Amino acid sequence: MAHFNYCKFMHILKCVPQSIDSRVACTLGRVQLPPVYCKHLIRLKTSGATDRLQEKQKQHMARGLPKQKPIAGVKRVIVVASGKGGVGKSTTAVNLALGLIANDPTVSVGLLDADVYGPSVPKLMNLKGNPELTDNNLMRPLVNFGVPCMSMGFLVEDVAPIVWRGLMVMSAIEKLLRQVDWGRLDYLVIDMPPGTGDVQLSITQNIPIAGAVIVSTPQDIALLDARRGAEMFRKVNVPVLGLVQNMSVFQCPKCNHQTHIFGADGARELAHTLGVEVLGDIPLHLNIRETSDRGRPVVVSSPDSPEAESYKKVAAAVVRRLEDSSS
Repeated sequence: MAHFNYCKFMHILKCVPQSIDSRVACTLGRVQLPPVYCKHLIRLKTSGATDRLQEKQKQHMARGLPKQKPIAGVKRVIVVASGKGGVGKSTTAVNLALGLIANDPTVSVGLLDADVYGPSVPKLMNLKGNPELTDNNLMRPLVNFGVPCMSMGFLVEDVAPIVWRGLMVMSAIEKLLRQVDWGRLDYLVIDMPPGTGDVQLSITQNIPIAGAVIVSTPQDIALLDARRGAEMFRKVNVPVLGLVQNMSVFQCPKCNHQTHIFGADGARELAHTLGVEVLGDIPLHLNIRETSDRGRPVVVSSPDSPEAESYKKVAAAVVRRLEDSSS
């Protein structure tokens, strides 16, 4: 079985540089037109033909947006997102995927690391190496703990920076979505990059998404960005399943005193404002950090611990919300 490495991946991207370039990006009501239209826009603006400009924008938008196409073999896609980095999004995504299996061993769950610039899944899932290629030239995901995983981290060196412009990143994301043999999955959990940029728009416009899970700490500055993330998904018609309040409380291992280091119930207040649920609270605990760093997430390494139970409760809440939204 052939292996798929970074050089082969780059060759594919260079062979199809126009797969994304020709599309028009629609970003929260604004239309970013390809350079070929710039001269026409300038003439229209200077001539004062505002109506004609708006009509052309509408035409380009309708023509440029890609049609959503399901991923072969995948029943439901769940995206895990955050407004900013450092709030534990990737750890939550990994333990959510494992929690879905822990709650119901009959389901099949995959994990896609869409954070091209800072992939975390290889470390969190203790996976290394290049994916093999099937007879159909599809990449075969690497598997651990019963979860097939795909990440840019499998195609580059651990310390190698990804120095790509937005169009290359979107093209790479499309390959990770379409050129992977996921088999049959009940759920595909996608660990999104932080923020509200090209990758988020590319994924939400290309594939149908069952729902989004927003991760945030209770800190005010994190909640501001979390709200932007939730509003972005609403703009692109992706259901927001709810918020996960991460690092909600720290309990001293010696005296059991609880301290709300990042504030108390900030995510609950935001959820009330947005009209969504709080899917669960994840404590700030040493066990979560240590097991993540060792590549043995807490749901599989300490399945009976309170920390693992908190992730399994989030997974159960996600399934319940998906069922409610589909009924």
